[in-house]
Amino acid sequence: MPFATPMGGYVDRPGPSTGTLDPLELNVVTWSAGERRLALAVADVVCVNDDLARRAREIAGCDLWLAATHTHAGPETGCVPGGGPTPHPWLDRIAEAVGSAVREAAKAESPCDGTAHRGELHGVGGDRTDPAATPVVPLDVLAFRTDGRLTGAVVVLPIHPTVLPAVNRLVSADLPGATRTALHARLGPDVWVIVATGTAGDISTRYTRRGQDPDELSRLATLVADRCIGLLGEAPHGSWTSGDRLRLASRRLHLRREHVVVDEAALGADYARTPGDRLARSRLEGLRARTGATTPIFAEVNAARLGSLRLAALPGEPFLATGRSIDAVVLGYVNGYPGYLPTADAYRRIEYEVLASQVAPGSAEALAHTAGTLLEEL
Repeated sequence: MPFATPMGGYVDRPGPSTGTLDPLELNVVTWSAGERRLALAVADVVCVNDDLARRAREIAGCDLWLAATHTHAGPETGCVPGGGPTPHPWLDRIAEAVGSAVREAAKAESPCDGTAHRGELHGVGGDRTDPAATPVVPLDVLAFRTDGRLTGAVVVLPIHPTVLPAVNRLVSADLPGATRTALHARLGPDVWVIVATGTAGDISTRYTRRGQDPDELSRLATLVADRCIGLLGEAPHGSWTSGDRLRLASRRLHLRREHVVVDEAALGADYARTPGDRLARSRLEGLRARTGATTPIFAEVNAARLGSLRLAALPGEPFLATGRSIDAVVLGYVNGYPGYLPTADAYRRIEYEVLASQVAPGSAEALAHTAGTLLEEL
């Protein structure tokens, strides 16, 4: 990422990038069966818009799930509520990098078996609107083995990568990058590692972090990595073999655009009374994030089955409860960015995510229902 590049994620960042804390990555794993191939590409960017997903898929020449880690310390890739165009040069640069990485991954394919492991992760991420909530999230680890030897792992971590603050101007993959580093240290250089972000729309480290610096990134990543290693030693909840058939499905939905009606003056007065309150400030940020766009919002839902492994991919920023409602390993931030996708229940609480959302209540439930339907059809 070039010096002095606009950075994404925070509206109040004081300026462009000034250096690099840790390098950004694009990681790809492919599954193939006969003429069908699925590529999961995970890029250290804040979002993947529709135009980028389409361009990358055309270049890759296969079924592609292009996911953003949602790091808030990477380039600005057009992260606008409701979706927007990907700015120059990222549309071409990322799409071409994905195509190249997919081709390299396909060349390196070899027969392997895999297992899926799931458990709870405590003390790293929790509901960022409720300081009293128990900080626990589900953690998924997919283990890839060749001749019984672990050769790779995909971690799905449903936590906002916002450990580093808005004042940070050093490029970083934030928590996903730190987790990769921690896992490489434990698993060794011969085991590849991909860390994807799950349904993290309402989950962050706001009430678990002890700071917002590289040391805290390392501490939190160590907790994640240790739990991943522990899960790999536990019984799996799903598995696949090199001979299993790969089954894929996708569906595109039209989401109704709607803003929740609020008393903006009252929100401003609330912040004026408690200027140091993080939630009060975030509500005003949610109002500023609104757009007056009237263009349709489309959302692509993807599903895959391989052996007893069930995978689902949702666009934008789904809430954790949405992921929990789907009987699968669920990734967020994939193949499009309609913005925040609050659950219907969340609309009764006027928080940042609801204020910034561009979609009507029920949209998240429609996506979850579609994912479940596709998985059952497969």
